[in-house]
Amino acid sequence: MFKKIGAYLEMIKIEHTLFTLPFAFMGALLGSVTVHGTLPSWAQIGWIVMALFGARSAAFGLNRIIDQVIDKKNPRTANRAIPAGILKTMEVFVFTIVSFILLFWAAFELTPLSVKLLPIAVFMLVIYSYTKRFTWLCHVVLGLTTSLAALGGWVAVTNSVDSSALIFYITLSFWTAGFDIIYAIQDIEFDKKEGVYSIPARFGIQVSLKIARVFHVITAIGFITLYFTASLHWWYLVGIIISCGILIYEHFILSPNDMSKLQTSFFTMNSVLSIVVFTFTLIELVVQTA
Repeated sequence: MFKKIGAYLEMIKIEHTLFTLPFAFMGALLGSVTVHGTLPSWAQIGWIVMALFGARSAAFGLNRIIDQVIDKKNPRTANRAIPAGILKTMEVFVFTIVSFILLFWAAFELTPLSVKLLPIAVFMLVIYSYTKRFTWLCHVVLGLTTSLAALGGWVAVTNSVDSSALIFYITLSFWTAGFDIIYAIQDIEFDKKEGVYSIPARFGIQVSLKIARVFHVITAIGFITLYFTASLHWWYLVGIIISCGILIYEHFILSPNDMSKLQTSFFTMNSVLSIVVFTFTLIELVVQTA
């Protein structure tokens, strides 16, 4: 039983919530303060956590089912739960259905717009896993999909979407797409051999790193733009300055001739960035509402 629980936690990459959870909270905080002038309630935060857990779990479950043949061929992913025989496809399918139920339940407890946007969220969660079969823009699709968590946090407490919400969403989409390009470099040879679409497989490491840098420049511009559109102040700005430094360092430690620090660049730096941005935004909004 414990082995299977561990397999489920590994399957949904529970550690990667460090990327999405802080920004989902940030979306809720920004939206609530911008629209209502107050911080969201603990009940709203609880339902948002449940929605995020359901969405992430459903997305990873679908991905593991859809990609099980590819995963079995790839030495890096051959030990994942389904190809390794730890979990059966039907078990993961049931887990995915339950996860979608949690997402729907939470959405119905939040706002009407959250419910109306569910079909879009479900479509994006399903379609992403197929995009690597026909377009190297799969990284952008992943960014647009995972960043729905942040936009969803905003919608969950405001029942609306404004220009600041869209800027926040687009900013995070490019951030995610950028670090996913870096992550995909480790599979470049396998993707070329098997015909899997990705920016590294299509353009090579050097060009891929340049594209990732451009995406992260757009990320920095987006965070700075949000400073003005959401009427934020010094605490937020300090966090963004630190985060821009993190993005610079993330790319500084990588080069086409030395990818030994890929995991540090992909996981450590981006986890730190999300926590930094959230923490300074939280301080900013607590000060504003005090």
